[in-house]
Amino acid sequence: MKKFGVFVYVGKRLWDIELMALEIDNLYQAGVIDKQTFLNAKLILTREHKVEEENN
Repeated sequence: MKKFGVFVYVGKRLWDIELMALEIDNLYQAGVIDKQTFLNAKLILTREHKVEEENN
């Protein structure tokens, strides 16, 4: 997301991941990123979200 000038910091990693997921959805819907980039990002964010939930 940094590539598109989007920096996310809410203060809690889990919230950051959730906000990034929403931003990725918006970038894809706007046609800014392609399907492969979208799917890769969603996969990574889903995994990181799961890891954070397990650690907390």
